[in-house]
Amino acid sequence: MDGVRVREMTEADIDAVAAVRVRGWQAAYRGLIPQAHLDGMSVEQDAYRRREFFSRGVGDVVNVVAETGTGEVVGWACFGPYRDRDLPSGDAELYALYVRPDRVGAGIGRLLLTESVARLSERGFPRLRLWVLAGNDRARRFYERAGFAPDGGTEAYEVEGVPVPEVRYARELAPAPA
Repeated sequence: MDGVRVREMTEADIDAVAAVRVRGWQAAYRGLIPQAHLDGMSVEQDAYRRREFFSRGVGDVVNVVAETGTGEVVGWACFGPYRDRDLPSGDAELYALYVRPDRVGAGIGRLLLTESVARLSERGFPRLRLWVLAGNDRARRFYERAGFAPDGGTEAYEVEGVPVPEVRYARELAPAPA
């Protein structure tokens, strides 16, 4: 992981982030989401949607990338205020965290998560929540090692008619140093 740093995502990173996200889905969710859906994912379509999002302005949403010393984007995280209405507002949410599949296990995910937690703590959020596929044991272990625990929230997500249950995790955030 030498030379990997986290920085704000720019519009110039969109194609690389789309590739990280799509390849991340295809690797992490194999056997959990219908293969036809994963095979049908397109980096170009994802980049197109991401460009639309950027053109509207990102508001309170923060996107960061993990970049090697040579400028190669190898990971991406996106976070901001908690979006669901099932809980009182005020918490933060980690919307996405993906690492290029050939770099999984190299500490890049931990680096992105640490940066996300620090930035959300600085913004004064008391808690960070995230959703993870119930069957994604690797991701669940990753978040549990980082201090997250299931908080009882579940969601019945569906992909191409196949149920893909999600579990919500939460972690308290330390107040930012004064």
